Amino acid sequence: MAKKKIIVLGAGLSGLSAAWHLQKKGIDCRVFEKESAPGGLCRSKNIGGFTFDYDGHLLHFRQEYTLNLVKNLLGDNLAEHQRSAWIYFDGAYTRYPFQANLYGLSPTVIKECVLGFIKANKNGPVDSKNGLDFLNWIKRTFGEGIARHFMIPYNKKFWTVPPQELNCGWLDGFIPVPSLKEVIEGTVEENQRQFGYNARFWYPKKGGIAELSSALAGKIKNLNYNCRITGIDLNKKEIKIGSGRRERFDYLVSTIPLPELPSLASGLPARTLYWFAKLKWNSIFNLNLGVDKKENCGRHWVYFPHEEACFFRVGFFHNFSSDLVPQGKGSLYAEVAYSKDKPIDKDAIIARIKRELKKVGIIRKKDVICAQDINDIKYGYPIYDKNYRQAREKILKFLSAKGIVSCGRYGSWRYMSMEDALLDGRNVAEKL
Repeated sequence: MAKKKIIVLGAGLSGLSAAWHLQKKGIDCRVFEKESAPGGLCRSKNIGGFTFDYDGHLLHFRQEYTLNLVKNLLGDNLAEHQRSAWIYFDGAYTRYPFQANLYGLSPTVIKECVLGFIKANKNGPVDSKNGLDFLNWIKRTFGEGIARHFMIPYNKKFWTVPPQELNCGWLDGFIPVPSLKEVIEGTVEENQRQFGYNARFWYPKKGGIAELSSALAGKIKNLNYNCRITGIDLNKKEIKIGSGRRERFDYLVSTIPLPELPSLASGLPARTLYWFAKLKWNSIFNLNLGVDKKENCGRHWVYFPHEEACFFRVGFFHNFSSDLVPQGKGSLYAEVAYSKDKPIDKDAIIARIKRELKKVGIIRKKDVICAQDINDIKYGYPIYDKNYRQAREKILKFLSAKGIVSCGRYGSWRYMSMEDALLDGRNVAEKL
């Protein structure tokens, strides 16, 4: 029996993982990547002595398998960190998550949040899979106070659409839900307890997050760079590469963002195109800065729920690894979410980010910016609106019937961590 020909499109984490797990099983495959290096968004670059990632990328593990895989790949070049995450609220910094760290806020805010949580808590745990929209899940889980002061403004800012337009299919433990006892404890004194799946994280000691994708790519055969896919013929089962070369496949593992496929795949029926048109997403404008003065508070990242800042999160590279900056200097990334529903002025956004970084005290007026890097990320997060589930299911079912297996955050169109992307690659390899 002839061997099945498998092609992997994209050498991001999920594509690399799929290829490595296939080859580990003795199954040949070829990987085609449009860029000149592996990693997709899991890449780094050096600018003026500063190492910047393509936005913030930290490793969180829920499974021993992925932790051991990454440890084996990076060896000694991996450090574990206890998270130091904060929220900028009412001109001051409070610990993350907001719902368990009300200590130090104004008495009016504390009263509204605690009484609201007690009232909501009387109804018991809320099942996120019972068809509630996200706004109702927030209010029934945390109460009106926490909803009003943090959950609603932050999520509206991040997703760029009102929470009532979202379903809860993406939650999967991403939002910590403390008990009433834990909320009270975090109100009467500063809470030292960590909550959530990302209480600990891992990051390379040297080289930035690209070290992970480079280590994985180094174990893969038949990895082809600078190969942009310009067409997919569904009937002939072949791909066309920018050079004009064609490659036939039996199975195509695609990590290409799902909304890109209609412009590549010939022969898509009108009904499938209808579902493609229902897909929505937010985009992330990422500004990385190198600064002549290091922030010494030890914070890893800060959330900004309100409109005093256009960014929803700022992180500090130098607190992930001192190797990422020249001695005595600091670096940070700021993230602004935008979409068709909430556009940004790209000509003005960089100056606005810098101005508002100074306004909230992250950059001081006398600080000198030594390096700058911009990443405009078209596909940030799939938006889980009322059409999301049906559109995704219809599209993936059609693609599967054509021998196309969707993989990774963008290929399978799901909210994923880096660990999830690695596991999704393994799952695809097992199915094939």
